[in-house]
Amino acid sequence: MLLELFPYLSALLVEEVERRPDKVVLRTRVRAATAVCRCGQSSARVHGRYVRKLRDVAVGGLGVVIELSIRRFRCENSACPAVTFAEQITGLTSPHSRQTPLLRGVLTQIGLALAGRAGARLAFAVGITVGKDALLRLVRALPEPEVGEVEVLGVDDFAFRKGRHYGTVLIDMATHRPLHLYDGREGEDLAAWLRNHPEVKVICRDLVQRLFGGARVGAPQAQQVADRYHLWANLGQAVEKTVNGYRSRLAEPPSEPADTPGEPQVVRPPAELKIVTRLCEQHAAAHELWQQGMSKAAIGRKLGLHQATVRKLVNARSADDVVAKNLQRAHVVDPYTGYLHRRWNEGVRNAAQLCREIQKQGYPRGELAVQRHLRRYRTGRGYAPDPGPKPPSVREVTSWITTHPEHLRDDNADKLHRLRERDPGLDRLTGHIRKFAVMMTARQGNRLEDWITGAEQDSLAPLASFARNLRRDFDAVGNGLSLPHSSAAVEGNINRLKMLKRQMFGRAGLGLLRKRVLLER
Repeated sequence: MLLELFPYLSALLVEEVERRPDKVVLRTRVRAATAVCRCGQSSARVHGRYVRKLRDVAVGGLGVVIELSIRRFRCENSACPAVTFAEQITGLTSPHSRQTPLLRGVLTQIGLALAGRAGARLAFAVGITVGKDALLRLVRALPEPEVGEVEVLGVDDFAFRKGRHYGTVLIDMATHRPLHLYDGREGEDLAAWLRNHPEVKVICRDLVQRLFGGARVGAPQAQQVADRYHLWANLGQAVEKTVNGYRSRLAEPPSEPADTPGEPQVVRPPAELKIVTRLCEQHAAAHELWQQGMSKAAIGRKLGLHQATVRKLVNARSADDVVAKNLQRAHVVDPYTGYLHRRWNEGVRNAAQLCREIQKQGYPRGELAVQRHLRRYRTGRGYAPDPGPKPPSVREVTSWITTHPEHLRDDNADKLHRLRERDPGLDRLTGHIRKFAVMMTARQGNRLEDWITGAEQDSLAPLASFARNLRRDFDAVGNGLSLPHSSAAVEGNINRLKMLKRQMFGRAGLGLLRKRVLLER
C-alpha cells in the first residue's frame, strides 16, 4: 500500500531513523547501482558522494527530513556536455530543490488558500516550518492555466480602492472559472482580449458604458446581455428615490384629537416651512425664465443662484421633486415625537425637562433640536397633534413595492394596499414595478419598449430617468430580459475576489492576486 502511495520508497534503503523533539530524520541511500544522465546514457562510474537534505510532509505533527546519500556519476557519453551528474529519484528529488514534490505541492496549496502570514501559521501548526515569503514565491512560480475557447463570457469590474482604482475580471460562464484579470476597466483592454478570442458569442455584463464600448469594438459578432441583477438593483434605487419624494404622505391620516378637560383645544395647521416656500418660488421663477428662452447661466445670474442649482430646478418636473430631494433626511427628533406630543398635551412645556426625559430613551442630541421642534406649538399654548401610528420608512415601502405580491406578509400587503388607495403616485409606481418584474421573470423582452414609453410619460421623475438610461443600452437590456444567460457566476467570483483581496490587506501586488484568483478553486 505504501509503495503505491509513495513509489520512490522502493528505490531507497533506510539505514537509520532518528526522532528529535521537533522532527524525524531518515537517513537513506539509493538502492540502484547505476544512474541515467540527462543525455540518456546510463553510468556506473561513481565520481563522488554527498549528503542531500530534503524536507517532506509532516507525520504526527513532526517535520520529516530525509538525509539522502547522493552519488555523483561520470557520464560515459563523450558528446554529453555534462562531465558528471548527480542521481535523481523520480517523485522524491528535483534539481536544486530542498523540498520533496509532495511537500512543495502541499505548501503551494496552502499559499493559494491563505497567502503569506496566515499560510505560514497554518503550516507551522501541522509541523511544517516555512516563511511567508517562501509561500508567496511558490504561488508566483505557478503557471497560469490556458484559456481555451470561450463561447459565453462574463465581464465585470471590481474596486482595488473604491472610487479611485479599479480592475476587471473575465469569467467563463460555462465552467464559472476566471479566465483573465487585469488592472483598469477601460474598454480598450477588453477589446484587445476579445480580438484574440473571436469564438465569443455572448457577453454577459452590467450597465457600465466603458465595458459596453469595449465589448462592441472587440467582439462585434457577440450578443451583449445586460445582467438582470443590476437591472433590478438600479430599478430598486429609482423606486427608493421616488418613494422618498412621497415621504410626507406615508403616514396614516391623523385622527381627531380628544378634548382635554379644563383647557380648550386649539388645533392649528402646521405652517409651511420657509425652505419649502423658497424652493417653490425658485422653481416657478426658473421655469418661467427658461420658457422665455434664457440660458441656465443667465437664469443663475438673474436669480442669484449657482448654475448647478438652476440645473436642478429646470430639470425637475415639479416643485415637489425639488422639495423632496432637500427634505429627504429624517430629523433627529422624529423617533421621539410621539412621546414629546403626549407630554406636551399633558401640560409639560419645559424643553429642558423633555430633553432629559427622551435622553433616557436613547435620544443622542441636545436641547436645541427639541426647542426647535416644540417652537411651532408655543404660540397660543396649543395642543400638539396626535402623531398617530409611526409611518413606515422609505426602505420598508420600497421593499413592499419590489417584493412579489405572493411573498408579502399579510400585514405588509394591507399597508401597501392602503398606501396605493391613498396616493395615486405610489399606486402608479407599484404598477410600473410589477409590470417590469413580470417582463423580467417571464422573459418578455419584446415588451421593453412599451414599458419604457409608459415610464417616461409618467410624472415619476426617478423612474423616468431610469427608463431613459435603458434606452442607451437598449439591445443589451432586451437580451437580458429575453435570453437565459445571467451574470450570477460573475457576481460570485467578484465576492470571492474581494475576500482574497481583503485577506492580503492590500500589501500584495496585482500579480499575486491574479494567481490566486485564476488558480485557487
